[in-house]
Amino acid sequence: MKLFQSWMDRIWRLADSAGAERALAIVSCIESIFFPVPPDLMLIPMCLANRAKAFRYASICLVASIVGGVFGYIIGYYFMEIIGQPIVDFYNFEDKIFKIEAWYNQYSAWAVAIAGLTPIPYKVCTLTAGMFKISFPIFIIASVMARGLRFFAVAGLIYLYGEKVRFFLEKRFDLVLMVSAVLVVLGFVAVKFF
Repeated sequence: MKLFQSWMDRIWRLADSAGAERALAIVSCIESIFFPVPPDLMLIPMCLANRAKAFRYASICLVASIVGGVFGYIIGYYFMEIIGQPIVDFYNFEDKIFKIEAWYNQYSAWAVAIAGLTPIPYKVCTLTAGMFKISFPIFIIASVMARGLRFFAVAGLIYLYGEKVRFFLEKRFDLVLMVSAVLVVLGFVAVKFF
């Protein structure tokens, strides 16, 4: 698959470029508000390109993701009708808002943690947490725990098994892309039908 190998080569070059950390921070931040692509797709090759910095990259993902989460929370809290609702409409989640509210009423911080760990879009969690006025400190703590576990688990696995992971990705990159795409879609489906 020449197309996938070409894309893989570009990702490795980007991961090792001077602006990679800035790009990782931007993707991590905007993914928490509206962007559909998870930062893991940048985090993994960056960690593989420089295993010594794996935990630094995970920290960048975590901090930027939480900053984006705070913006998403603020949008949901103060600007849901103006900014948040168009995002919800874009992803076609408007009919699920009240189910999400029931989820928050029942699980509170655990709802945030579940969204932070799973393919369920974190942006939905950030917007609705603000919309339904979930306790801000609980939102932050649950987000840090969930997103931190996710990003640091990726970094830790790559730090420990880097060359094996890289070899697997180089040989099976098309499979990894398909699985990643399926997980993203399943996350959106889970929100639609949970």
